[in-house]
Amino acid sequence: MSKVKLAIIYYSVTGTNYQMAEWAAAGGEEAGAEVRILKTPELATEDAIQANPIWRAHIAETKEIPEVTYKDLEWADAIIFSIPSRFGGIPGPVKQFLDSTGALWFNGKLVNKVVSGMTSAQNAHGGQEQTILGLYTSMYHWGAIVAAPGYTSPVTFEAGGNPYGTSVTVQGGKMVEDVRAAVEYQAKRTVTVAQWVKSGLAEA
Repeated sequence: MSKVKLAIIYYSVTGTNYQMAEWAAAGGEEAGAEVRILKTPELATEDAIQANPIWRAHIAETKEIPEVTYKDLEWADAIIFSIPSRFGGIPGPVKQFLDSTGALWFNGKLVNKVVSGMTSAQNAHGGQEQTILGLYTSMYHWGAIVAAPGYTSPVTFEAGGNPYGTSVTVQGGKMVEDVRAAVEYQAKRTVTVAQWVKSGLAEA
């Protein structure tokens, strides 16, 4: 059977969620997947970006990362989202992209995609769980299959214990928790579930 195709879609201002996307890519590749790291289109004004040195630097450092397209969604067997929390919700650029996938949804192109989500926030109770659950609401409408890490590995507890998806607290530009192992595990689990689904669909 062909490799699982894994799209890792991220949105990041300071680089945290991009770093998590890279760790997820490493885990996905270790699990045997073909991986693409993709960013959501930016909606912020150039003035806003230029006014924030960290944001400006991150944009420059990741300018070679391609923006996600609808074709990437069709290509993927599995999708991992790495997004920050915004007032307990999904960031505007990510929400705008998801809201624009109606044609794919209508034509059944998103059915049975295996998906998983990760997030970050400034505070441990800054909306991390709600952000992931809000993301999953859209995925249920897609007809996707959510592959949350749950409590299937000790690394989930070591990273803070979020069963819905890896989440990290970021203060002073640094991650408070060590979540690399949890991110890599979540990616491997997502790929494994996608392999099961792909195998089952091939035999159906």
